[in-house]
Amino acid sequence: MEILYLASVAIVTADPPESRKLFIDTLKLPLKRHEGDDYYFSESIGGSKHFGVWPLRQAAEACFGGPDWPADRPVPHACFEFEVADLDSVSSAAEELQSKGYTLLHGAKTEPWGQTVARMQTPDGVIIGISFAPWMHEAKPTV
Repeated sequence: MEILYLASVAIVTADPPESRKLFIDTLKLPLKRHEGDDYYFSESIGGSKHFGVWPLRQAAEACFGGPDWPADRPVPHACFEFEVADLDSVSSAAEELQSKGYTLLHGAKTEPWGQTVARMQTPDGVIIGISFAPWMHEAKPTV
């Protein structure tokens, strides 16, 4: 597995409005609402490709297909996603993690917004994603 960079950091919160008070109102981070849901994020904070405030119910939906986090799993408070070079590398990384004894929350799947990701959870409850987000690989025009 070859990780290119840390692609995303998200706070996972059971109380999104309260968390937004800290990150938007107090810290003045330039977070914007993702159209149609309660996810707030920015791709314009220095040193970060993507920072988000991810509602726990949305994390549960992404990982388990329903709005409730399973009672037998630690409740996550953060998510870190690591970017790989291409789409096939997500599946390969997921297989490598499993071969080393890690249990995946889910294998490689493509989210509605176009990112392909496989996720696992650390014993501490942190969600770790191995990701390929095509827009992060698009060539940027040079000036």
